[in-house]
Amino acid sequence: MNYTEKTNAMRILERAGIPFEIHKYAYDEDDLSAEKAADALGMPRERVFKTLALRGERRGVLLALVPAGTDIDLKKLAKASGDKRVELVPLREVRKLTGYERGAVTPLALPKRYPVVIDETVELWPSVGISAGMRGVEIVLSPGDLLQITFAETADIARSS
Repeated sequence: MNYTEKTNAMRILERAGIPFEIHKYAYDEDDLSAEKAADALGMPRERVFKTLALRGERRGVLLALVPAGTDIDLKKLAKASGDKRVELVPLREVRKLTGYERGAVTPLALPKRYPVVIDETVELWPSVGISAGMRGVEIVLSPGDLLQITFAETADIARSS
């Protein structure tokens, strides 16, 4: 589905010359999960990545992306990020730190560059979906381009829900 209103995430990709597709979907205010987004988009859940804001005691704020249908493994993320422990940022702080509301957080076009760790399964797919920075809008791009534009590391950080 085509979408004409541009988000800052889309602008960043365009400026970098990275090809991507935009898909719009109907979302439910009461269920902003990546699972619901994947289902609405008709995409396999393992190819739609949710972005979570976390805080480590050493590195501070970082973003982690894991596939829909999985949860973040905090111990594995801590090890991958060089922290002794990490915890999810309280919901009330997410917008202040990322500039995005719940259900629209993306690793692109942040007010500050944070370290990004993406579950290693991202590299299994020809394309993956991430939030476009607006509820109900998904960016689909190649994993390599996502890793490059976000300066992300990959690691085994997801666990089954």
